[in-house]
Amino acid sequence: MPEPEKPQSRTLDPRSLRGLAHPLRIQLLRALRHHGPATASQLGERLGESSGATSYHLRQLAAHGFVEDDPTRGKGRERWWKASQQGTSFDESLYRNEDPEVQGAVEVYLHEIASIHTQELNTYLGNRHQWDESWLGASDMSDFTLRVQPERLRELNAKIHELINSYSEDADPGAPGAARVRMHLHAFPQYEN
Repeated sequence: MPEPEKPQSRTLDPRSLRGLAHPLRIQLLRALRHHGPATASQLGERLGESSGATSYHLRQLAAHGFVEDDPTRGKGRERWWKASQQGTSFDESLYRNEDPEVQGAVEVYLHEIASIHTQELNTYLGNRHQWDESWLGASDMSDFTLRVQPERLRELNAKIHELINSYSEDADPGAPGAARVRMHLHAFPQYEN
């Protein structure tokens, strides 16, 4: 069996963050990553947007290297798009960037990702009765409160990411009963009231 291809990830820098930090662009990239290649019209239908809007924002995403043409699909004037990478990581230096445009992009990006996570969880909760009982017991909505220093939280996050990546690296998508699973990790300091 050939070794599974490791998902490519892109680390955001100030320029690429500004290119991505728009709600529709984030949704378009998410749709291409989750559902595979599509045309601007198909994406517009999926997201409830006009094909003109999706086409414009896809071109902006392409200019910043997030999406690219899929030459294996389409014919004639039909243009298919695919995600250039399967993941995006956020470089913490973006928090310290003093450019107001970058700080605005940081806010848009982080709030949109938080909204997507909330939407995905709510969709699962609204449809959980459609899943086999074994999935209900396997899903998890735990929360923990720890008292740690920033360095220890970075260490914990790195260990969790390493563990998750180890499951991704040896995953067999054709295994009986396998399904795509979303995992969200939120770790942030909490105000004490």
